[in-house]
Amino acid sequence: MLIFRICLNKWAPELKASGQPARWNSKGKLVIYTAENRSLACLENLVHRSGLGNNELYKILVISIPDNIKINEVTKKQLPKNWREYSNYSLCQKIGDQWIDSLPSCILKVPSSIIPQEYNFLINTLHKEFERIRIDSQEDFNFDKRLYSV
Repeated sequence: MLIFRICLNKWAPELKASGQPARWNSKGKLVIYTAENRSLACLENLVHRSGLGNNELYKILVISIPDNIKINEVTKKQLPKNWREYSNYSLCQKIGDQWIDSLPSCILKVPSSIIPQEYNFLINTLHKEFERIRIDSQEDFNFDKRLYSV
């Protein structure tokens, strides 16, 4: 399976987690956020950026997940109706932190808060199978300026 991550060039050579808090992890929890396709990776990145920036600074990582790596999933049915609201970050973080700490799998499939019918994949860098996950390739990535004209 291939998944995708957009990042700055300086972070592109390796898979590394920042430990910054996000929807599915609290501060200090080392997970890498990826998406099931390039377009969702773009949208997920876009909502966390405040401006266009320098396009030449970005890469899209094509990440290979071996078929025999276990993937846990959080379904929309397991979440409260308003899980997508910013005020409910703590609900999602609790779910993610429990998954991170209990180490049942290296990958967690979660619905995207932007497009709930599509999925993001979290990679737990502390899981023993993390070493099997590879960057398949790196591609230059430029954000289309029209994304910022709305």
